[in-house]
Amino acid sequence: MSIVLTGGGTGGHLAIVDAVKEHITSEKIYIGSVKGQDRAWFEDDNTFSKKYFLESGSVVDKGKIGKIFALWGVAKQVVVARKILKESGAKVVFSVGGYSAAPASFAAITMGIPLVIHEQNAAVGTLNKILKPFAKYFISSYDANSPIKAYATKKVFFDTARVRKELKTILISGGSQGAKAVNEFALKIAPELAKRGIKIYHQAGERNLESVKVEYEKLGIKAEVFGFTKKMPQIMQEADFAIARAGASTLWELVANGLPTLFVPYPYAAGDHQYYNAKYLADEGLAFMFRENELDENKVLEILDNTDLEDISIKLMSEISSDGAKKIAELLEELA
Repeated sequence: MSIVLTGGGTGGHLAIVDAVKEHITSEKIYIGSVKGQDRAWFEDDNTFSKKYFLESGSVVDKGKIGKIFALWGVAKQVVVARKILKESGAKVVFSVGGYSAAPASFAAITMGIPLVIHEQNAAVGTLNKILKPFAKYFISSYDANSPIKAYATKKVFFDTARVRKELKTILISGGSQGAKAVNEFALKIAPELAKRGIKIYHQAGERNLESVKVEYEKLGIKAEVFGFTKKMPQIMQEADFAIARAGASTLWELVANGLPTLFVPYPYAAGDHQYYNAKYLADEGLAFMFRENELDENKVLEILDNTDLEDISIKLMSEISSDGAKKIAELLEELA
């Protein structure tokens, strides 16, 4: 008997797999893709009894001819996935979406194996829209009908949560890959932040790391500039306010940590899903949101000056429970 976890491509999808698998006691098997970050995350992960990385790729970003070849490629990988599910005695397949999830998800449906889908974003992804009618359960923190509302966020972000009361430290992040607009804005507002004695943590991205460091040096400002880091929970814990992208995992990690945030959605995200993720919180008065072209130092400083950090921080921590990953794992175990 085994539980198969599938999907990935990006860190956000993989973070869900990472959080849920910690609570599964049955045999765990992972099916991902040779593309994206799947191998980097799980190739050396011994908590999975077996790991498979298939030749799956994206379909939605292709032209007409490209889509035909991509769909044919998915069909061939479904055959491979069916063999894996049969040999492993799979009792349930848990999909977090992304192109990595397609072969195992379609294989599960054709074999009558229960499929459980986790949709990370407020705007449902293309693959999940197709698969939703065939899924045993469809889990989404944004869906009132979801059997589990809690987002599967790692425990460390709850453990490092605290109520903010005073702005002493700010985290500005465009993600581990960086974001040009966020980096440029950070350098514009940095002199005023420094003047106010606010410590700056800036995740500039690996590609832009050195150039951003040089710009801070030119400004004469001491900022903690970094690209990828495994210390994000600790950095979040120290921060009193954040300016960040609105990918689902990042968004809910910030919520779990109780960190008030101004979200700057990535404008080219599929289906503009980062905008809708941030809008979900902004509509509840739990976050702020600006498009990249709306970023303005005076507007942001006004938010920093007039925001009740304590009130928002407390409300954020009540927005998400810490047992999301455990509840999903228990559901999978029950089906298995």
